[in-house]
Amino acid sequence: MSISAIIPFLRELQENNNREWFTANKEHVSGLQREFLRFTQQIIDGIALFDPEMKGVDAKNCVFRIYRDIRFSPDKTPYKTHFGAYMAAAGGRKSERAGYYLHMEPDGCFISNGIYCPDKDILKAIRQAILENMDEWEEITGNIMQYFPNQFEEEKLKKVPQGFPSDVPGADWLKYKHYTFSHPLADTFYEKKDIIPELLALFQHSVKLNQFINFTIDELHNR
Repeated sequence: MSISAIIPFLRELQENNNREWFTANKEHVSGLQREFLRFTQQIIDGIALFDPEMKGVDAKNCVFRIYRDIRFSPDKTPYKTHFGAYMAAAGGRKSERAGYYLHMEPDGCFISNGIYCPDKDILKAIRQAILENMDEWEEITGNIMQYFPNQFEEEKLKKVPQGFPSDVPGADWLKYKHYTFSHPLADTFYEKKDIIPELLALFQHSVKLNQFINFTIDELHNR
């Protein structure tokens, strides 16, 4: 089974998001999940060559379940229509650290980096680190946006948060709640051969961003 089979399956799932169809195709689903797990582990092992923090990270802790939590959602479709993996040290998908994200979804494939939805103490510490190291931050982000051009601006504040100055260069960076940048991928990308080196070459540009954030998290915990 090949990684290229995942997108066609997800298209079918979009049209048949119900337990009866899913159960009838469970063997195929399990095979695709194993292939995605294997693929994710290969990426992790490759990232570890340029980001030592990733050594020993297990893909099993990084891949998200396909089952949706529908308890409080008006959308009662039982399954996610994407495959995702958050590759990060100290917990994988449950880690509080900056990491690397892989997302496969019909017409919505991308990879990304950084940190999404940090808790309030970590978010405040990141904003403070950016404020105190604005030149370094803008050098890092200026480079990364050449390869990861899309920034996650959901929930961005309209004003600089209380306790931070609004009249300093780069103050707009302090309005973000998520510090993550993404690189879109065509569905056909996964039909190519030898795509892992291409993904790793992109992810390598994420290292300085993740190290900046993770150093800040370490400093916060060591106070």
